[in-house]
Amino acid sequence: MRFLSKDWVVSWALLLLVSCTTFSSASLGKPENKIKTSVFLSPKIELGPGLVSNKNYFDVDFPRGHIAIKSFNAELVDEAGKSVPLQEVYLHHWVIVRYHQPKNVSQNNQTDNIVIVRNSGFCQDGFLVQYFGLGSETRGTATDIPDPFGIEVGNPSEIPYGFEEKWLINVHAIDTRGGVEDRLGCIECRCDLYNVTKDADGNPLSPYYKGGLDCCPDNSTCRLNKGFKGPKRTLNLKYTVKWFSWDNCVVPLKIYILDVTDVLNVSKGVSPKHNCKVEYQVEPCSKGYNSSACIDVRKTSFPMQTGGYVIYGVGHQHVGANESTLYGQDGGVICSSIPKYGNGNEAGNEKGYVVGMSTCYPRRGTIKIKDGETLTLEIIYSNNQSHSGVMGLFYILVAEQLPHQHLL
Repeated sequence: MRFLSKDWVVSWALLLLVSCTTFSSASLGKPENKIKTSVFLSPKIELGPGLVSNKNYFDVDFPRGHIAIKSFNAELVDEAGKSVPLQEVYLHHWVIVRYHQPKNVSQNNQTDNIVIVRNSGFCQDGFLVQYFGLGSETRGTATDIPDPFGIEVGNPSEIPYGFEEKWLINVHAIDTRGGVEDRLGCIECRCDLYNVTKDADGNPLSPYYKGGLDCCPDNSTCRLNKGFKGPKRTLNLKYTVKWFSWDNCVVPLKIYILDVTDVLNVSKGVSPKHNCKVEYQVEPCSKGYNSSACIDVRKTSFPMQTGGYVIYGVGHQHVGANESTLYGQDGGVICSSIPKYGNGNEAGNEKGYVVGMSTCYPRRGTIKIKDGETLTLEIIYSNNQSHSGVMGLFYILVAEQLPHQHLL
C-alpha cells in the first residue's frame, strides 16, 4: 500500500483552500453552484370567519438532492397570489420539518413509519424539531445565510438504506375577518372564546390554562359577533427557498432553537432532561403601576455541550413582546432581537401586530460559544394587560469551525 506524504496532503489542502477562497469571493460563481430560487405553494388551506386551520402537510415540494439552503421565507397568499394581511388571517406559525421515510410507501401522511431529522436544539419529547419556522413576523424577518455558510440537507450518507428524505409543513392560521368578537383574544387562543375545555387527548384543561395551542386546534372556531356570516376562502402558504448544490467549500451550520420555558432537570447518573413547554401566560401587572414599568421578564439557562461560532440569530415572540436577548456565560450579549410593530393596514405593516424581528449577523469569528458554556435566554413582554399562549424562542445558526478550518 502506498501512503501519501505529508507534503502532498499539505499541498492538496492549500490548493483546496485557494479554490474555496475563489469560490467565496466570486459569490458562488461556479455555474453549477449559483444560488437557485424555488417558489412553492402548500396544499390549499380552507378557512371561514373565526375558523382555525392547523394541519400537517406531508411530502411537500422542496428542492431535492444534496444541497445547501441559503434562506427560507414564507407568507399566506390568496387564490390570486396576493399577500393576505394579518388582520384578515393571522399566521400563528408555520414550521417545516425534515424527515426520512421508507421508499415506495402507499401513504405519505403516515406518521408511524417516518423518522424525524430534528435540529440540534435541546428540547425533547418531539418539541421544536423544525429546521425553519416563524409566525406573524415572517414577511419582515431576514433569513439569509451569509457566504460561505449553508444548512446541509439531502446528504446521501445520512439517509438510511431504503429510505428517502422528505419535508412536511405545519401551518397554523386563524381567520379573524370582521366578525370575530375579540381579535386579540382569538389570535392568543383564549379558551373561553373557542369554548374549549379539553386537550387533544380528551383530558380536562387546567383552570389556570387561559389560552394557547390547546385551545385553538384544527377546525375550531373563535367566537363571532352574533348573527355575523361571511364567505369562505382558500389560501396557500407560499414559500421561497434559496439554495445551491452542495460543495466542499460550504461551511455547514447547526440549527439551535432555544426556549425560555425550558426547565433543565438534572439527576445524578442520568442525562439532563429538557422540559420545553413552548408557550406560557403573561399575567397583568398590579393596578397603579406606571405603564413603562409593567414588564414580564422570563429567564432560563442551559449549557451548550458543543459550541462554535454564531453566524445568525433571531427571536420569535408574539404581540406584547418587547425584546429577546441571548447572553453568554460572562454576561456578554450574543444577540438581541427586537420586535417590529406595524402601523398601517397593508400586508407586512399591519397595525398592532409583530411584523418583523431584528436579526444578528455577527462579524465572522467575533462571537464564539465555548464547549460547555452556559447560555442565558431572557424574554421580555409588556404586561399592561394579560397575554395567553405567548412564546419566547430563539434561533441561532452555529458553525463549529470557521471557513478554511474545516478543510485542514
